Parts: sequence; C-alpha cells; structure tokens
Amino acid sequence: MADKEKKIKKKKAKEDAPAEEAAAPAERQSRGSRKAKRTGSNVFSMFSQKQVAEFKEAFQLMDHDKDGIIGKSDLRATFDSLGRLASEKELDEMTSEASGPINFTQLLTLFANRMSGGADDDDVVINAFKTFDNDGKIDSERLRHALMTWGDKFSADEVDEAYDQMEIDDKGFIDTTKLITMLTASAEEEEGGEAA
Repeated sequence: MADKEKKIKKKKAKEDAPAEEAAAPAERQSRGSRKAKRTGSNVFSMFSQKQVAEFKEAFQLMDHDKDGIIGKSDLRATFDSLGRLASEKELDEMTSEASGPINFTQLLTLFANRMSGGADDDDVVINAFKTFDNDGKIDSERLRHALMTWGDKFSADEVDEAYDQMEIDDKGFIDTTKLITMLTASAEEEEGGEAA
C-alpha cells in the first residue's frame, strides 16, 4: 500500500513539474520583456522611427571596433576619418558626458538631452538673445521670423503664446534685459518679482 502511495505521489510530482517548468520560462520572459520596455523606452519615444534609424546608422559609423560601445578610440577614429585631430582632453570630455558606457541607448539619451534644450546654461540663452539686440531692444518681427525659420521651428501660435508673456512696446520692440531676466530667472525669483 505504501508503494502504491509513493508511485501516485511520484506520478503527481512528474505531472506538476512540467507545468511548473513551463510556467517558469514564461515568467522569465515576461520579466525580461518588462525590463526591456522600461530601460530606454522613453528616449526612443522622443524620436521618429526615421530619426532613430539615422542615429543608429551614425552610431554604427562611429563604432569603429564594432563592439556596441563608443569609446575614446572610436571617437578618435571618427575624428581622424573627418580629417580633424582631437586632443586627449576633448575625447575625455566627450566620453564623460555620458553616465556610463556609450551604447546606442546612451547615445540617444545624450541627443535627447541636447535637443530638449534642458542643458542650456543661462549664458547660452543670454548670448542667443543678445545676437538680436540693438541698443537694448529686440525687433519682435525679426525675432518672430527667426523663431519660425531656423532650428526647432516655432509655429505662429507658439510665437504668439510666447509673445503674450513678453512686454512689447507700441513700436514692436522687446526690452532685451527684461526678456533675458524673464527667461533666466528661477521660479522663486519670478514669484518674488510678481509679489513686489
């Protein structure tokens, strides 16, 4: 009788084991795919498929040793192929911009940060608007034309929305200092300015 019970238990164990083994790979796959979606999915959604394909092509051109990581030697080879000598310091600065090894996702993240404008320092903003400055004033129509023509082009509605936040005199000029102050002031400074 005991032998019969052991055989039944073994049989049940064998029947249950394949089900557990089948479930385990499915769990691993779902965990893996969930992880794959989490890492880097936000950066990919910031670009069109065409842009991602172009960045991928550029990455492959820069990855001279074809190891999937752009290192100093890859950057040096890229600059050499363009006929430009890069100093060791320049190469170090470029590679240190990334938070880790520069794989394709990391490169996209660097591009996204640059394109979002989040990395613009105040002096970059100041210098950009000072190029439009003429005796402390900026011609709003000239600025409108530039915003709608070059770089990340603004729509007419976007320019109008931005201009609603600016002081424009009756001759169509914007006070350069006030504009720069508005754009470079921290949220606390802006709140303090409104209260005063």
